[in-house]
Amino acid sequence: MVETTSRAMNETAGGNTVQVLNPACTNRAVERIPLAPRTLGTLEGKTVYLVDIGWGGPDAAYDVFRVVAERFADRFPGITTKVVRKNGFFAADDPALWDEVKEKGDACIIGISC
Repeated sequence: MVETTSRAMNETAGGNTVQVLNPACTNRAVERIPLAPRTLGTLEGKTVYLVDIGWGGPDAAYDVFRVVAERFADRFPGITTKVVRKNGFFAADDPALWDEVKEKGDACIIGISC
């Protein structure tokens, strides 16, 4: 029997040490951060970046974002969408892309799909 007093624990079985992770969550609440203010008012005349972060492979979200861009064009003909891929793996930073979005974009949707 293994008693769980912490999230990671060790148990010796047959001379080998086995480390397991207790998947039970703690009772601590995560600090909530408010959403960014919505200051655009309208998307008319705006540029919206759709950023694929690479989760699920090179074409997982990219194909979905291409469809989203088509739907935006049909429903909101006055906006421009730009579908881009973030460089590096999904958790890596891409400062050049974020600078481009800040400089040339008015809104950004970052997402994953798999």
